[in-house]
Amino acid sequence: MNIIKHLSDEFNIKQQYVKNIINLIDDQNTIPFIARYRKEQTGSCDDQVLRELSDRLTYLKNLEKRKEDIIESITDQDKMTDKLMAAIKNATTMSEVEDIYRPYKKKRRTRAMVAKEAGLEPLAEIIFKQDMMSGNIDDIAKEYLDAQKNVSTIEETLAGAKDIIAEKVSDDAQIRKELRTLTNKQGIIEVRGKDGDESVYQMYYDYDEPASKIPSYRILAINRGEKESHLKVKIKVEEENVLYKLNNKFVKNASITTGYVKEAVKDSWDRLIKPSIEREVRNELTAHANEHAISMFALNLKPLLLQPPIKNKVTLGLDPAYRTGCKIAVVDGTGRVLDTTVIYPTPPANKIDDAKKKIKELIAKHNVSVISIGNGTASKESEMFVAELIGEVNKSLQYMVVNESGASVYSASKLAAKEFPEYDVSIRSAISIARRLQDPLAELVKIDPKSIGVGQYQHDMPKAGLDTALGGVVEDCVNAVGVDINTASVSLLSHISGLNTTVAQNVVAYRDEIGCFRNRKELKKVPRLGNKAYEQCAGFLRIPDGKNILDNTSVHPESYEASKKLLNLFDYKLSDIANDGLKNLPQDIKQMGKENTANACDIGLPTLDDITNELLKPGRDIRDELPAPILRCDIMNMSDLKEGMELTGTVRNVIDFGAFVDIGVHQDGLVHISQLSNSFVKHPSDVVKVGDVVKVRILSVDEDKKRISLSMK
Repeated sequence: MNIIKHLSDEFNIKQQYVKNIINLIDDQNTIPFIARYRKEQTGSCDDQVLRELSDRLTYLKNLEKRKEDIIESITDQDKMTDKLMAAIKNATTMSEVEDIYRPYKKKRRTRAMVAKEAGLEPLAEIIFKQDMMSGNIDDIAKEYLDAQKNVSTIEETLAGAKDIIAEKVSDDAQIRKELRTLTNKQGIIEVRGKDGDESVYQMYYDYDEPASKIPSYRILAINRGEKESHLKVKIKVEEENVLYKLNNKFVKNASITTGYVKEAVKDSWDRLIKPSIEREVRNELTAHANEHAISMFALNLKPLLLQPPIKNKVTLGLDPAYRTGCKIAVVDGTGRVLDTTVIYPTPPANKIDDAKKKIKELIAKHNVSVISIGNGTASKESEMFVAELIGEVNKSLQYMVVNESGASVYSASKLAAKEFPEYDVSIRSAISIARRLQDPLAELVKIDPKSIGVGQYQHDMPKAGLDTALGGVVEDCVNAVGVDINTASVSLLSHISGLNTTVAQNVVAYRDEIGCFRNRKELKKVPRLGNKAYEQCAGFLRIPDGKNILDNTSVHPESYEASKKLLNLFDYKLSDIANDGLKNLPQDIKQMGKENTANACDIGLPTLDDITNELLKPGRDIRDELPAPILRCDIMNMSDLKEGMELTGTVRNVIDFGAFVDIGVHQDGLVHISQLSNSFVKHPSDVVKVGDVVKVRILSVDEDKKRISLSMK
């Protein structure tokens, strides 16, 4: 297989770009580095396309390696033919290759093997040829009787011969491919529940749906129900259609042995092919559902990580609880802990006045601007308490309920213990909740992405695939934003292109020992941070107060000379960058011509665009361009909601059948896919993403079931 051509056709990317991408990946360059600093070589492919291409490249390389192993195995058996070699080389999927290899693969002891050991293979060949127009097959079968080999009767010889034919039919790669396609197209997923059993899966207790149409989330739900022994699942396909295909290929109607072949073909389907094909089809459906669920998780995770930070505001984090009280942590604009306490405004204590007194003192003492409330247990009561408190405070104060998923996991981790050894687990959660509002990315990278809570069935996903996909999202987000090397935590630094946890720890250790980094070149002094790692990481690390202002941009050090050429070309100086003196640079470039400018600086057009944007806005944060999160100062209850009411909300999760939106009543409302737009919506992610601020209209409210139906139409 020509992998470069295959990927070029699949991704609609020029072969030269594909070749370059493969070479860059093979040369240990990271996806963020390739996406940002090798645009000329890749045709400006973004990180998502590069990751998808990298995954397919790995699959195709593994496919080619499997082909080599199979060719070697069949050759060692002296069974390789030109036709077989061509079939293997032309195969495009693993399942196709395995079907071809099936007859040559070592099997567990089968009925056909026993029959062959009894010497019945010649009889099976006679029957399978179906060229006997007259005579009696029993007379031929008598010749194969052998009591020592447990073949004492004619019936036993014929049964053994049919077992050999059944396995031969089952091992036919082409018919297996056809029957798998048939099952995929015409198969019906049949789901049944146990009589008298009660569970959350009751909607599936008598459920049928075409395998070709069943959505991914339903596959995962059914699989979970089956795993928990509440459901029994099988794939039904019309046997008449199956046997027609089998008989059409293997049965000749004119022979006296045709009846035996028909019986063998039927047995092959019932005993060998059908269970195997059903497993394969279900595995394919599950693999597709897993892949889709992982992609949805990644799709939701990215905007969550890139939520705009609430910068430079003293924040009070409130971790709600009932009996044990609400834990409080006040952090300054940089996330440094200023104060902590515990209050009891919720049941059973209900010490509301005492709680208000403590919080008012903290607000006055530290000039708190915003309160971050976790959305866990007792969140509603805590929110009501805060809203009432704000009405009594004579200053501008707002709050926001944040998703606290994973906060408890983080607070009990070794990382949290190392960061805050002086605080107990519950106070660490309050600190994390406060910091999540200040800088979501910096805080969420400390948590296993699976625990962040923006996916479906994430705990049913294959761990390796999920970890790889989500790790890629985190890496892309961290590098897209960039980090301040003099303040970034080990957790944040470890996601920077070219760095790992060990090198990140060395960066922080060097920083603690020597002091702040003054320029990017100083990174080369960090132990185990070699030239390759420096090349990969340097452009994503910022030094806001460094000697060279370019160190506070995403301009890579390899492009510093080009940046200076660009400035000199139009009589600008480096100092003009800081003084906002480059306003006319885009116009200058336009007058000279972008291509002429790029050639004069010895760079490509994409790099010219990137450098220009960075010079105009040094130290910029791409998150600042996104809609700011909604901060509130009052509260509503579900009972306040009326049909037709219009509200502003924040998208919290996007799933296959719609989006959940926070409208400030503790219970997220669902905008069904049919209510997302007046136009046809193929998938909710085409319309909304996590973090979007949207206008919604109340369709219905069910307080008993805690369900809110919304519309964006």
